[in-house]
Amino acid sequence: MAEDYLAINRAAWDARAELHFDSAFYDVPGFLAGASSLREIELAELGDVAGKRLLHLQCHFGLDTLSWARLGAHCTGVDLSPVAIGKARELQRAADLPAQFICSDVYGFQRSTPEPFDIVYTSYGTVGWLPDLDRWARVIAGNLARGGTFYIADFHPLYDLLAGYRYFAHAAPDIETEGSYTENSGELSTPLANWSHPMSEIVNALLGAGLVIQRLNEYPFSPYNCFEGLVEREPGRFYLEHRGHEAPLVFTITATR
Repeated sequence: MAEDYLAINRAAWDARAELHFDSAFYDVPGFLAGASSLREIELAELGDVAGKRLLHLQCHFGLDTLSWARLGAHCTGVDLSPVAIGKARELQRAADLPAQFICSDVYGFQRSTPEPFDIVYTSYGTVGWLPDLDRWARVIAGNLARGGTFYIADFHPLYDLLAGYRYFAHAAPDIETEGSYTENSGELSTPLANWSHPMSEIVNALLGAGLVIQRLNEYPFSPYNCFEGLVEREPGRFYLEHRGHEAPLVFTITATR
């Protein structure tokens, strides 16, 4: 059952939240000193968020959520990991920023106020942990105001194929015991369930939920050095060559309701 797999991932992300919070990769001290966790792609594409109600799905321990709050958004972060949400609330208090955090998986999320959100946002390592993108897209549409914006920046599904995983969707997930992408993950070995979702499935799920896609972009670099074989050709841009050509590493979608 998908719910059993989500329980596996909840435990995995509980373990990762503890490690990630103290990692140099996430640099919590830098954030508390004023740095932003947001990267050039989402900052340029999402634009001005001041005064807008922003829902951040799969927020981990809230660095991006709180970075948007620093830019003036009224933020709500949601994550399935109670450890991650506890860390997010700890970080929110330390940074003294106006945001709230809710522990829920994406499918079970219900907002506590009648007003929908102006922006629904999700980024970098999200859809692969979800078994049903049609259900995901319905949650997005159901929480987005008329005229509001959905925005996703995530790793390109073609990278998974290059890394030896399936590209097309399959009912059963890949279950792996692996470390994490932070430098302090050590012998972390909690299992993770991951589902393949091709670009067409992502797009069609959003269209099926009634969203209107305004823009789909692809990028030949990752803003994070989190995969094997990446080369930083420019500051903050990590590239991967495949047979002498640049591989797509990130995609973004901007959609409206």
